[in-house]
Amino acid sequence: MGGCFSKPKPVELKIEVVLPEKERGKEELSASGKGSPRAYQGNGTARHFHTEERLPAPHPYPGAQDCVEAAICHVKDLENGQMREVELGWGKVLLVKDNGEFHALGHKCPHYGAPLVKGVLSRGRVRCPWHGACFNIGTGDLEDFPGLDSLHKFQVKIEKEKVYVRASKQALQLQRRTKVMAKCISPSAGHSSSTNVLIVGAGAAGLVCAETLRQEGFSDRIVLCTLDRHLPYDRPKLSKSLDAQPEQLALRPKEFFRAYGIEVLTEAQVVTVDVRNKKVVFKDGFKLEYSKLLLAPGSSPKMLSCKGKEVENVFTIRTPEDANRVMFENNRVKFYMQTEVSELRAQEGKLKEVVLKSSKVVRADVCVVGIGAVPATGFLRQSSINLDSRGFIPVNKMMQTNVPGVFAAGDAVTFPLAWRNNRKVNIPHWQMAHAQGRVAAQNMLAQEAEISTVPYLWTAMFGRSLRYAGYGEGFDDVIIQGDLEELKFVAFYTKGDEVIAVASMNYDPIVSKVAEVLASGRAIRKREVELFVLHSKTGDMSWLTGKGS
Repeated sequence: MGGCFSKPKPVELKIEVVLPEKERGKEELSASGKGSPRAYQGNGTARHFHTEERLPAPHPYPGAQDCVEAAICHVKDLENGQMREVELGWGKVLLVKDNGEFHALGHKCPHYGAPLVKGVLSRGRVRCPWHGACFNIGTGDLEDFPGLDSLHKFQVKIEKEKVYVRASKQALQLQRRTKVMAKCISPSAGHSSSTNVLIVGAGAAGLVCAETLRQEGFSDRIVLCTLDRHLPYDRPKLSKSLDAQPEQLALRPKEFFRAYGIEVLTEAQVVTVDVRNKKVVFKDGFKLEYSKLLLAPGSSPKMLSCKGKEVENVFTIRTPEDANRVMFENNRVKFYMQTEVSELRAQEGKLKEVVLKSSKVVRADVCVVGIGAVPATGFLRQSSINLDSRGFIPVNKMMQTNVPGVFAAGDAVTFPLAWRNNRKVNIPHWQMAHAQGRVAAQNMLAQEAEISTVPYLWTAMFGRSLRYAGYGEGFDDVIIQGDLEELKFVAFYTKGDEVIAVASMNYDPIVSKVAEVLASGRAIRKREVELFVLHSKTGDMSWLTGKGS
């Protein structure tokens, strides 16, 4: 079993660790009534941790020599609900006016750099126009995913009806803020066959779970294990940047994991989970005990079952190495619809032709298989953790399995989708995995959090981006605004009288607007959409939020 850090040596010593009791999961208050940062200890008590125990982060308004301050507009230049991107010399900020108050934040989404001024302002937060991440305008904190980092929040003051913004030069250039985290203080870290929290799977769900625990002040041992040979990376980019190297895709650098005491075991395959003794067994025989367990193994690509499936140059894309073996020479793509592969023919062992069920023969040097995935949960079949008939792990709204202390998140779970009347669903989206990882961590700390996010996904190829929000299974009608041939459109998926999903291309930020409306609990009626399509000639979507677009 490989590792980015030294592999713990098996020892006879067993360290019994108990996570905080429910009443200790609530935020402690100082005399001022504000939350006080804590670090949880192995005996379930909490201790305050000091500034020197945290990594230094750029402060949004340090000393005068490190700051820039400027008058950027008159108080009447912005109406309530408006946003504006303004220049401060060392960088731009997003100026927001909401309920009569001004707020200044980082202007780019830390996820992929989308301009937030083109996003959606609603309910005290701004939602990214590209992928739906949400940031609190009062704090800059990330409230909904995807992404890991928050925005910087800058000082605003009003003098003689002018709006002044004061900001750190460094923060203006970084345009992202990593939340304060606790460090590991467990004496057993790295030297024991016992851990407080074990996370199986280092995708979005696993990484967010580990980071959330540290953000909430948890300071005991966390071990993250993965089948991959790399630290956690941005898997959705694999199909968009086929030549990307692992270090270019990394979500966090190696130094981050060292600084916060998150141990990562790479090329580590779990073969058995013994929930009775709270122990996992790895393929090489190494055993690790845990107090809390998160199962986030993800999924495995489905393989072709046709004749010739073993020929060379037939690929799936799951890892950076997979992607690097596949290259597109141009974007001339032809679709063969309503058919499937019946045979792969080879010459000297390498792929030469693909035979379709329609008898059509397609010459091919490379075949990339993208026919879906199956949950990577085979190692759980002999455990007492419930699996459904398809191999998924059922969880409740708190991401808990049927076994106390065992949580699950990501592509391998089915969970109740609150927005669709708690219908049990599997949604293998990058954004959803982030949200589930956070909820699992919060409930490990007895915070009674529930999954409530609106599903949001995207894809891109050859310079075109498709965005989607909601859950469209079972739709019975589609209402389209725009031009499909020009690839500028929005499609509303309806079931009965209600919009249940939306997809768009070159129509930003409509998908983010719909996601925000659905997240607020308001239903979008089919008749509203029909009237809009019938009468609108401008494409204005202000009817969704009551504000101009």
